[in-house]
Amino acid sequence: MKDLTHTIYRLMACLLLTVSQLSFAATAEQEVTHLLSFIAQSNATFIRNGDQHTSTEAADHLAMKYRKGKRYAKTADEFIENLASKSSWSGKPYAVILEDDTQITSKKWLTNELTHFRATEKPQ
Repeated sequence: MKDLTHTIYRLMACLLLTVSQLSFAATAEQEVTHLLSFIAQSNATFIRNGDQHTSTEAADHLAMKYRKGKRYAKTADEFIENLASKSSWSGKPYAVILEDDTQITSKKWLTNELTHFRATEKPQ
């Protein structure tokens, strides 16, 4: 009986761990999806390897990088750090020119937006 109780506790712990991991993955996916939408709707100009791109082009490019490189972005923070901050080809940082002509790195811009999103978004 004691062994059965321990087995049940172990199974419950494994189940809770699995559910929490699935929830964590869903949250990361929601955050990355939000960031991609934020980029697309920003009307900012993106500088990638010296070339200017529209916000829609930038969102499409980063969505492609995310699809191909999800293993490097298990969290939204890792998405920013590993995929959305610099060129994987040249290593050059991405820059963003905002509508008021302010220039900022994509890393700082997206990190600021992620912080804002986390502070204002209600948990599901």
